[in-house]
Amino acid sequence: MSAPFADRHIGPSPTDLETMLETIGQPSLDALLDAAVPASIRDDLPADLPPAGAEDQVLAELAALASRNAPRRPLIGMGYYGTVTPAVLRRNLLESPAWYTAYTPYQPEISQGRLEALLNFQTMVSDLTGLEVANASLLDEATAAAEAMTLARRITKVDSDAFFVDADCHPQTIDVIAGRADPLGIELIIGDPIGDLDAPKVFGALVQHPGSSGRLIDLAPIADGLHSQGAVLAAATDLLACCLITPPGETGADIAVGSSQRFGVPLMFGGPHAGFMAIGRAHARSLPGRLVGLSVDDAGRPALRLALQTREQHIRREKATSNICTAQVLLAVTASMYAVWHGPDGLRRIAERVHDLTSRLVAGARGAGIEPTHDTYFDTVTFHLPDGGAEDVVGRAAERGIDLRLVDANRVGVSLDETCDEVVVTGVLAALAPGSPSLPGGGTTGIGPTHERTTEYLTHPVFTSHRTETEMMRYLRRLSDRDLALDRAMIPLGSCTMKLNSAVELEPIGWPAFADLHPFAPDDESTGTRQIISDLERWLADLTGYDQVSVQPNAGSQGELAGLLAIAGWHASRGDDRRHVCLIPSSAHGTNAASAVMAGMSVVVVACDEDGNIDVDDLEKQLVEHTGQVAALMVTYPSTHGVYEERIGDICELVHQHGGQVYVDGANLNALVGLARPGAFGGDVSHLNLHKTFCIPHGGGGPGVGPVAVRAHLAPFLPGHPVSAAAGPAGRHAVSAAPYGSPGVLPISWAYLRLMGADGLRRATVAAVAAANYVATRLRPHYPVLYTGRNGLVAHECILDLRPLKASSGVTVDDVAKRLIDYGFHSPTMSFPVAGTLMVEPTESESLSELDRFCDAMIAIRAEIASVEAGDISVGDSPLRHAPHTAADVVTDAWDRPYSPVVAAFPLPSVGADKYWPPVSRIDSAHGDRNLVCACPSPEELAGP
Repeated sequence: MSAPFADRHIGPSPTDLETMLETIGQPSLDALLDAAVPASIRDDLPADLPPAGAEDQVLAELAALASRNAPRRPLIGMGYYGTVTPAVLRRNLLESPAWYTAYTPYQPEISQGRLEALLNFQTMVSDLTGLEVANASLLDEATAAAEAMTLARRITKVDSDAFFVDADCHPQTIDVIAGRADPLGIELIIGDPIGDLDAPKVFGALVQHPGSSGRLIDLAPIADGLHSQGAVLAAATDLLACCLITPPGETGADIAVGSSQRFGVPLMFGGPHAGFMAIGRAHARSLPGRLVGLSVDDAGRPALRLALQTREQHIRREKATSNICTAQVLLAVTASMYAVWHGPDGLRRIAERVHDLTSRLVAGARGAGIEPTHDTYFDTVTFHLPDGGAEDVVGRAAERGIDLRLVDANRVGVSLDETCDEVVVTGVLAALAPGSPSLPGGGTTGIGPTHERTTEYLTHPVFTSHRTETEMMRYLRRLSDRDLALDRAMIPLGSCTMKLNSAVELEPIGWPAFADLHPFAPDDESTGTRQIISDLERWLADLTGYDQVSVQPNAGSQGELAGLLAIAGWHASRGDDRRHVCLIPSSAHGTNAASAVMAGMSVVVVACDEDGNIDVDDLEKQLVEHTGQVAALMVTYPSTHGVYEERIGDICELVHQHGGQVYVDGANLNALVGLARPGAFGGDVSHLNLHKTFCIPHGGGGPGVGPVAVRAHLAPFLPGHPVSAAAGPAGRHAVSAAPYGSPGVLPISWAYLRLMGADGLRRATVAAVAAANYVATRLRPHYPVLYTGRNGLVAHECILDLRPLKASSGVTVDDVAKRLIDYGFHSPTMSFPVAGTLMVEPTESESLSELDRFCDAMIAIRAEIASVEAGDISVGDSPLRHAPHTAADVVTDAWDRPYSPVVAAFPLPSVGADKYWPPVSRIDSAHGDRNLVCACPSPEELAGP
């Protein structure tokens, strides 16, 4: 019988833990917990989870749940389509830990592969939409549309708070926009852009093109009318349609948004999928989200990095214009590689085939006396059934294994996709008109001259150079080899919890019974998946001490927003309309402040004391000063400073006494599971990062899942959904496009909880706390540990203070971060929550040998700094300032540095034969921001000097 899964998940063995405890100076793990964790928050009640299961047992249970799903052929549309994931992408990208275990590319020197893939994505979106600049993905189409609304408000020249929304937008898009508009004071006007749009009264408009009904309209006169008043046009579009129809940018649209799902990403019951946004170059610096740009490294070589990072919410905090955090990178990369694999000709063939089948279906229906509601279309047609027979049509289609969209009693929607063939379309025609003739051989096109695309796209060689599987496989390998992900080494990022994402947890998510579900399919098709969701919500509620959980938020930032909106809704239901202040400690995550602004709240900062704890006196002062106005306190626990604050219970009670609610940010839940429950020690609401504590991979910056957990009084204010009533309370707006957010990856967390059981989860938390304290103890003689809690201990992460070293040597936190690359490590979190520091989180999954390897690297770097302090070498000439060192740097005949190439590239024997070589040296960020290039440069430009 195999070892328990927890033994495989947790890195240190019992013997290793004894060694670590001896170093820390604690006799046992229980003694460590007693010394580090306040007794006032400890909750030793066993979690109500099933006992830990063996790997084969858990896989069998998931297989049984998958067998309860019965997906039919989904032709429902509404932004979700069947697609074929090329096997070469599934095998070498989606299922490769080199891609799915990578972190967000904030350290660009070790992220060049991912960044190139994202630059391909930006180029693909820009080319297909006809706009000059695209970002490196958003969460989904609906939230991208909401971002388009707020972007339009920022760039408009119109003094108006009204925004027009096409009634032919997908219903989930309209609902998410409405949920975003209300707290921001934006008035929505919903109607037909042909006839109902009064341009002088709005600051912008969103038009679905093609519409949710399939209709194609001419956007040019709409754009002209809006522009004449200084207003902005946004178009929600479809990338495959843009292969054949005039793209939004060529019709005058200022913004284009949508989903890239149908480019090779499975339906996955609604997500995760990468949304997109594209704009004109004039507004590039207002574009929300991440933007990959081209810069140069120290040697003048072309190098990619995230451009204009000052726009990001974690930097701008309460001044942020968006709370975007996760960016669905893994799915954006997949979509980009789908375009690389098929190329422009292949995409056009797919689009033409889909449209041809749609035209033939229309011709067959017309031959049977059934008319479409619109004469123009790409792949979606709404048919009018004059005698109220829509339900019968949908029923007959279901009997043939096909799902259609029931619009109302008289209308049925059909959306074809690349998986369809003549057999499927013949079945649709038979459902529409029993006894009708066979499918016609051809039909009149639904794309007239007004809508036909005439311009080229995807002309960059990357989209035509990988036609064989051999070349595609090697391209994906070349890119992944440029990156440093968790499959190579520990990634010690504080508050990001880069732990094991086990193969057994990930295996089921690709099973067709899970992956092929449409989010709006009838409930009888998704019984197994909805059981997983129900189990997971129940288990998470128990682990956190809350009463109810919604998994709809598809990022931690969206979970924050959902939680704050629940608080606002609760206050409003009590007639407490003056409560608009959100108190946020100065140490908080940047998303906290950004989400509060998105929820319509005013941020008031609460000071922290010299130990990194919330200054309770200042908190009380703020509560008194804003009496009757405080909606919530947002607090991260353990604190962002990496300590268990002793007075968290007092803090929660104080806020409650003043009528506020307590939001406990769940980013650091990896230090609490099995030890304490936020809902029990005073929290009213928390979001939980499943991509941190509960093992969903980071994927280079996404997918993320940020469920929101609440106490019972806030449950009626959780997110709802306009299409799926069972997904949440009636009358509440959705925060994500799909009813359950990103359910395609929820089997990962379900499997983790089943494999670990309550005891395994507690063991993991204890091991994480032991690992952090071990690292802090080993490094304390070399670097000051900035904050500690009781008995000089930390929680699951620690902050190393490099500021004194900068004063004594000139060495910066950047120098240390880049030098770590030469030792084979990703840097810890830089300058957060305190500038000039490194926040280290080792997690429970790293072995003692890997923890020691990291500590040895940090100690060796300290010795290099000491050489600078002693005057043996100047900081400008040191390996610290020149790091990281590429292979090209050290094999040159022109080596003229005062240290040897061996010191540069092999600073410790442990670096060894398996050394990771960064593809570029230190990148000049300022150069990239001054010379913004955000699409694939020519091969000549990439060749460099």
